[in-house]
Amino acid sequence: MTYAKRLDVGQLATIRERLVRMHYESGVGHIGGNLSAIDALAVLFNERMGAEDHFVLSKGHSAGALYVALWSANRLSDEDLTTFHRDATLLAGHPPANGIDGVLFATGSLGHGLSLAAGTALALQLKRQQGRVFCLMSDGEWQEGSSWEALIFACHQGLANLTVLVDHNRLQGFGTTDEVASMAPLWEKLGGFDLDLQIIQGHDLDAIRSSLDQNSQRPRLIVLDTIKGKGVSFMENRMEWHYLPLDEANYLQAIEELARR
Repeated sequence: MTYAKRLDVGQLATIRERLVRMHYESGVGHIGGNLSAIDALAVLFNERMGAEDHFVLSKGHSAGALYVALWSANRLSDEDLTTFHRDATLLAGHPPANGIDGVLFATGSLGHGLSLAAGTALALQLKRQQGRVFCLMSDGEWQEGSSWEALIFACHQGLANLTVLVDHNRLQGFGTTDEVASMAPLWEKLGGFDLDLQIIQGHDLDAIRSSLDQNSQRPRLIVLDTIKGKGVSFMENRMEWHYLPLDEANYLQAIEELARR
């Protein structure tokens, strides 16, 4: 299939810089997990999702990456991004229940996005509609029983129109996923289900494209091997950037490093 738009390295750098600037200007943390997810979201919204497709952000604390991906696809304005996390904004710290085109559900109570995505995919099948459903999850969400229940449901229903992406950056709010509740390697557990499983480098745009382009008669699950804080040296693989906001010195260093890359 030929797609009208294809991001280049310069465009992706601009997207990353805009994400960092938005978080800095709003004084909001959660930047580490946003930087690990932005590559996949940028490709998805700019290159692969059609008008009939749907997206669910299960890891709702990466709402910033979702908003910037929508901005990069001309679905939110630069002025919209300046309202991020402000009073009376639509661009809250977690996706809102309504008000943003393409955002179906309020999410962020971790472990529930996959059930919402699976229900949406089943509804499309029952209505004989063509759309696909994409769901982005964190690796820490697989410590939630509801995620496994949703996966059982999706596989039982044979939801071939469902693609799950797992942002596997190995860090969560209180430490590494191994320290909190180890299931490593996660993909060995996931591979026991009736689905098509793939493990890819989550910052390789061509690998993301190739994986999203594959067809299946079963649900698809793509494990994105990512780095928390990707692209900023002092953030990479550091748990504290799950929370910390950027001060001016941090921000200037981050922008300089992203510009060089």
